[in-house]
Amino acid sequence: MKILGIVGSLRRDSYNAMLMRAAAELLPPDAELVVFEELAGIPAYDEDLESGPAHHAVTALKEAIAEADAVLFATPEYNGSIPGFLKNALDWVSRPFADNPLRNKPVAVIGASTGMFGAVWAQAELRKVLGLIGARAVDRDTPVGLAEMRFGAGGELIDAEAREAVAQAIADLADLVIERETLLADAA
Repeated sequence: MKILGIVGSLRRDSYNAMLMRAAAELLPPDAELVVFEELAGIPAYDEDLESGPAHHAVTALKEAIAEADAVLFATPEYNGSIPGFLKNALDWVSRPFADNPLRNKPVAVIGASTGMFGAVWAQAELRKVLGLIGARAVDRDTPVGLAEMRFGAGGELIDAEAREAVAQAIADLADLVIERETLLADAA
């Protein structure tokens, strides 16, 4: 199973980048995680640009999503919601709506923040956006609050409860992938 990781923070060593690295360590043996690294290169969405050649970062993101069996998002919370550049990237991915690569794609959302609540509002907002795009989102919050206390000096997720929550989110995502594959096989 190939899982695409998308981190909703542009800082290389953000808590959400650390959380994604921790998720990679918690994968089932038959899964691999590939993190999309070009999010910062995606231009502001402009419908006028849709008729011309697609920007290379937009094309790369759409192709990476299409090639993955599932997508795992790790997002911070900015002003009670998801980061603007992450929403912008999803606006690009959702066009054209009828055949966007997130339609029926299993997705899960995890999040870390320095606040107590671990980006739960951002996670809910992101699941809402993903659902409207047509993705099949795992319906669970996976917050890692007070992140500075949950990660070690080397960036490793040291909090056992947080590690278990992330592992469960990944297991739920794997279950959605299996469910989707079963439905596709039955339809064939």
